[in-house]
Amino acid sequence: MSCPDIRLRRLGLTAAAALAAVAVTGVAAAQSIVVRSTGPSASKYPAGTKLKASDRVVLVDGDKVVLMQGGKTRTLTGKGNFVAGATVQASQSVSSNVTRMLAKSPSQSRAGASRGPGEEEPVVVRATNLWVLDYREGGNFCVLDPAMLMLWRPDMTSDTALTISSGSKSETVAIVAGAQYRKWPTDVLPVEYGVDYRISGSGLAAPVTVRFAAIAAMPETPDAASEMLMAKGCTPQLDRLVDAMTETESADG
Repeated sequence: MSCPDIRLRRLGLTAAAALAAVAVTGVAAAQSIVVRSTGPSASKYPAGTKLKASDRVVLVDGDKVVLMQGGKTRTLTGKGNFVAGATVQASQSVSSNVTRMLAKSPSQSRAGASRGPGEEEPVVVRATNLWVLDYREGGNFCVLDPAMLMLWRPDMTSDTALTISSGSKSETVAIVAGAQYRKWPTDVLPVEYGVDYRISGSGLAAPVTVRFAAIAAMPETPDAASEMLMAKGCTPQLDRLVDAMTETESADG
């Protein structure tokens, strides 16, 4: 075989490899993951289910499934037969709310702390960052930086106090009026993984139990954050992120 033939063959193989890479990338981009599932068919499509582009999602009345694909969400509502790989609306982008959710540290903005005349209180007041602990939410909590763990409360109009206990140790922490955050008392109750912490007070109807989970690295995208939170069982944080994502979806129509 002559040298020109060899060169042409190599070029052909290179082009084929490039096309294959593009094809693989396209398939990966089209893959969706279930991040929320409610209704009669929830057991068929539990959170964490990965769906290929060609898969179909068959829902009945009362079903709602939220898919995430490429940092965007798509909500499917039954009754219906849906193609999982349908492209998410191109205009949907990562909103400022989602950006704040994924930030390494919470914004210290006091937006939403007070309401003007005639303004209605939101039905659900949600923490605006994934890594602050809303003490109303029990279960697993993924900790980004144990030394900087912050407690968060929805209402900062008055003084309040929380009692945190683990084993034989207990500490009461005060949150003064006008403050929405309070540092976790690491000097008395260091953050330990796989250990139960009971939080009571501050209007809680019953004590809330929290168990911390470690994460290896900061997730950079909503998709990576969702998968990590699901893998660790940190459901309240996942719900917080999905709510922010679906708000963006609704705003974009």
